[in-house]
Amino acid sequence: MLKIELVKGDITKIKADVMVNAANSSLLGGGGVDGAIHRAGGKQILDECIEIRNRQGKCKTGEAVVTTAGNLPAKYVIHTVGPVWNGNEEKCSELLANCYKNSLKLAESLDLKTIAFPNISTGIYRFPKELAGNIAVDEVKNFKSDIIEKVIFVCFDDENEEIYKKLLQ
Repeated sequence: MLKIELVKGDITKIKADVMVNAANSSLLGGGGVDGAIHRAGGKQILDECIEIRNRQGKCKTGEAVVTTAGNLPAKYVIHTVGPVWNGNEEKCSELLANCYKNSLKLAESLDLKTIAFPNISTGIYRFPKELAGNIAVDEVKNFKSDIIEKVIFVCFDDENEEIYKKLLQ
């Protein structure tokens, strides 16, 4: 059974085998979590993202790729591209669910035991926070793994923390 932990704070300070980045499709850094991870992790992460892009092109929404973690307190960073909310609940929800599923599968394939997730798509991508929280918690609870032992949901703000507290009761 996966242990689920809730932390309010800065994901770049969380000790885990892997932290998930809410990336954009360019993989070149951006605002929010993406910018914070690139700044704190250093140039190595960007260099690896550029290599990935040169190999495969942009990262599609719902997909995930992995780099080392540079200066972060993790071994790896999984970059996943969340959907921009456009009111199409079914399509957006499916894409967001894929972010969590694909990140978990990638972590498992690397034999990682702890994974930290931010609130994917709820910032400038405007995904409704409550719906996003439901999807995140459902995907993690429904993921069966003999490898991953702990998932940490890292909430940057009070609103997301309150939503996750209720969902995890």
